[in-house]
Amino acid sequence: MNDAQLEFFRLRLLRMREEVLARQTEVMAQLHEHEVYADPADRATAEEEHALALRLRERESILLRKIDDSMRRIKSKEFGYCVKTGEPIGIPRLLARPTASVCIHVKDRDEKVETHFRSQ
Repeated sequence: MNDAQLEFFRLRLLRMREEVLARQTEVMAQLHEHEVYADPADRATAEEEHALALRLRERESILLRKIDDSMRRIKSKEFGYCVKTGEPIGIPRLLARPTASVCIHVKDRDEKVETHFRSQ
């Protein structure tokens, strides 16, 4: 991958990182809201929203780690290559998923294995 491509993805990942941090700030604000509900249905809805916000925060934390890992790989010029096979990941895949660390063939294989063992 050439320097212009690496810079393009670095900037894209920086924007993604800023968006994730902004969403995390919103989620944290939602989690710290404490309201008292007299109606049990309202309380149940609030608890469900709280659980959803926690799951979102967890997913955002994972994405943030992937973004940071991708930034590290850009710095070391390893970005764009599969961590398992060393083959190029491909620009279309990276445009769709800038945090991708494996090529599409490895991802397909891993998903098939996961699906196979999950169904048992």
